[in-house]
Amino acid sequence: MKKVICLLVLVSFFLMACGTDMVIDGKKHETIGIISLALDKKVPGVKYEVIWGNVILGVLLIETIIAPIYFFGFSMFEPVGKEAQ
Repeated sequence: MKKVICLLVLVSFFLMACGTDMVIDGKKHETIGIISLALDKKVPGVKYEVIWGNVILGVLLIETIIAPIYFFGFSMFEPVGKEAQ
């Protein structure tokens, strides 16, 4: 029973940890991360929020090396709309 519960929790983390791209004013805006920010891929006027599922998975999978690089580097923030002006 404990294995089933652990598996369900793990699967829910994977489903929760998805950033979605968003179309704003006819342009597609993708998720960004720390590496993307360093490369100036953040679009001015677009509001981004942290994808907490990716942060949790990046910490849990720190030993794999590849997962945290992806989650923190390329998929840590998702666009949620326009910034209020």
